Amino acid sequence: MYTIDNSWLTLDEFETLISSGNKIELGEIPKEDVQKCRAYLDGKVKSADQLIYGVNTGFGSLCNTAISPNDLEQLQRNLVLSHACGTGEEVPAEIVKRMLLLKVLGLSHGNSGVQLATINRLIFFYNENILPVIYQQGSLGASGDLAPLAHLSLPLLGEGEVDLNGERISGNDLLKKFNLEPILLRSKEGLALLNGTQFMSAYASYAVENGKKLAAQFNIIGALSLDAYDGRLNPFQDNVNGIRNQVGQIAVAKFIKAILAGSEMSVREKAHVQDPYSFRCIPQVHGASFDTINHCATIVEREINAVTDNPTVFPDEDDVVSAGNFHGQPLALIMDFLAIGLAELASISERRVYKLISGTRGLPAFLVAEPGLNSGLMIPQYTAASIVSQNKQLCMPASVDTIDSSNGQEDHVSMGANAATKLYRVVQNCYNVQGIELLNAAQAMDFRSEKSSPNLEALRKAYRKKVPFLKEDEYLHPLIAASIDFVKNHF
Repeated sequence: MYTIDNSWLTLDEFETLISSGNKIELGEIPKEDVQKCRAYLDGKVKSADQLIYGVNTGFGSLCNTAISPNDLEQLQRNLVLSHACGTGEEVPAEIVKRMLLLKVLGLSHGNSGVQLATINRLIFFYNENILPVIYQQGSLGASGDLAPLAHLSLPLLGEGEVDLNGERISGNDLLKKFNLEPILLRSKEGLALLNGTQFMSAYASYAVENGKKLAAQFNIIGALSLDAYDGRLNPFQDNVNGIRNQVGQIAVAKFIKAILAGSEMSVREKAHVQDPYSFRCIPQVHGASFDTINHCATIVEREINAVTDNPTVFPDEDDVVSAGNFHGQPLALIMDFLAIGLAELASISERRVYKLISGTRGLPAFLVAEPGLNSGLMIPQYTAASIVSQNKQLCMPASVDTIDSSNGQEDHVSMGANAATKLYRVVQNCYNVQGIELLNAAQAMDFRSEKSSPNLEALRKAYRKKVPFLKEDEYLHPLIAASIDFVKNHF
């Protein structure tokens, strides 16, 4: 059991919690803060002689429309129902799980005015792996991730649908199954649930975590490709990389040198003076992506510890502030940046594949014993090129766009939700290209009489248990699929 106590949660701790499967609970301090804020807001509503946005008013451009005290609960329920208008593909389960945890974390700070019962119900969903059905399209990434978070919130009311242990059931049936009553939302609660960046943050945290994994694995696979291509090690020396002072470049160069220590290929005499950029510039290109991932991780870590709904309630200061913490611009920009950084790792990877199948450096054309009769690994490079091209299309920044909404009241939005969903696609594409490079690098190394380093030989041995050497043409899709599975799950 992990106790949420509102201390700073690092991104690594967040990922450990997500992957552990451990259940969560609210600590005593957050409980007190949440109840204190709710009591303050209730008192504010009773004594209010002024309009408070989202508490006793309408929403968006209806912010000046007063709502009767008798209608405040209906107002919040209507808000959730009317905003649940998502469409498109369903949000993957691994992202929904993150959204639930992030929503609990955001509301637990005691600045949102929600009931303790509302947070506890979200915790129950998280602990029992009850995953609301959410759709990818509908959020502008400002005013919060309104449509996705509305779908996340529907089951609290006995509405919408959820996935539970592989079964899809209605929100109403869910409540019956667990003998639960629907949550009766009080003033501001619907707004607290819907305002927030948890859709964007869920995708961003997933992408950063997988980006770190991809970067590390591209370094290893790139080193194997370098050795298989009979590449030179002098571009990875400390002196040449140190004088540029780029952290990522220096780290990648050191890693490549270290993992190739003991390689018979790397120490044999070279007939060539230099290698193509896709090998020689691994420190510069991989290192830049490494730095990009680390920068993005900093922004995401701040966001998972933030309060991003609106209005924000400060009981100790007797202040309810309508501001813009729901605006997704910080995430939109770094997700566009991260997509570019990851896409470049796949781009240079595909170029190494192209060189490996070129029939040079003592390797057979298309890495097959009888080229001509056999096409060998000719077409997997086409596949990688297609994926890399799609990544380039997906790297068109979403954050440069904005479209007015709510009669112009919400006149600049981040489009961070679109940045999030296309970033997710880039991540999956990178794994696919990575699998194809490993397929080629391992195949090329099998044509060498010399061995690579002990570390890379151990990798090849593990890989060959899942993906066999290609002796002659055969149905390649299963080999590529097995290679992608290896880089995702068995590296």
